[in-house]
Amino acid sequence: MADATPLAGPADSTVVVAKDNGPRQRFFSGRTLVIAIPYLWSLVFFAIPFFIVFKLSVSQVADGNPPYTPVFSFNGTWQSLTDYFSQLNFDNYYSIFNIWGEDGDSLYIKSYFSSVMIAFISTVLLLLIGYPIAYGMARSSKTLRPTLLMLVILPFWTSFLIRVYAWTGILKGQGLLNLALSQVGLVDMANPPELLGTNWAVYIGMVYSYLPFMVLPLYSTLEKMDYTLLEAAADLGCKPIKAFWLVTFPLSLPGVIAGCMLCFIPAVGEFVIPDLLGGSQTLMIGKSLFDLFLLNRDWPTASALAIILLVVLVGPITYYQHIQAKALEANR
Repeated sequence: MADATPLAGPADSTVVVAKDNGPRQRFFSGRTLVIAIPYLWSLVFFAIPFFIVFKLSVSQVADGNPPYTPVFSFNGTWQSLTDYFSQLNFDNYYSIFNIWGEDGDSLYIKSYFSSVMIAFISTVLLLLIGYPIAYGMARSSKTLRPTLLMLVILPFWTSFLIRVYAWTGILKGQGLLNLALSQVGLVDMANPPELLGTNWAVYIGMVYSYLPFMVLPLYSTLEKMDYTLLEAAADLGCKPIKAFWLVTFPLSLPGVIAGCMLCFIPAVGEFVIPDLLGGSQTLMIGKSLFDLFLLNRDWPTASALAIILLVVLVGPITYYQHIQAKALEANR
């Protein structure tokens, strides 16, 4: 605490001046601790795991438990560190990108491109479906909004795995979807179309699972919009559709970007949906990582794939943080 020193003032009063005890006490202030918590969280749950995965990615496959070498053990000496770094091996990264040589394999590169493409198409579908839902919620009466918001959040009360697995019974040949379509004469149950095991099933699963992540940021942005701007545009002779593209959509761009990033980034590394709903021809990096880690027990190559995937996603993540920082600065 700061010391208080009384100073002589008028005859019946005393002026108290606070003395600062220096930067040491300010260093341990509550503000410093609050700021340190996110950095500590990032260090424990991101930086340290990242270096562990990187250590695995520059190791070599070996028969044993764990199935890689070298196993780093720090004995407190500088020599142990130099010995470790002298054994770094980047052959795993080279093998992933070596698609033109005799031993080249383009499977992993195809998985990356396929993952990005599936995630991009899913994000576009999510935006096309989620925007009207969020707009309708924002324009509804204030008494109805909590109910609509609860309906959007309600799927989170059920396990993600159970919700995705339920779609296998809907999309299979003799499933509920084909049965419903057969009742209106659109499908012949003697030879029903098989959606399960195709990319279409993956898109359906992606849209269903990630729709709340698109709707909620859009709803948050559209709810705060001043709709008197639309009335002003109408008074100036602007048609509703034109007013939407000139007024509503530009003002909702922060929500659009936030929703797209929240959907695209996890969709690239998705594993459960392509594994349960996709077929053997569905290439996604999440499935490749699963096969390498648990089936092939090739931890070094799998770790290298994970590191490259993180590098691929650094761009969208950085852009999203930049947009968020600009939005917070604009609201001050």
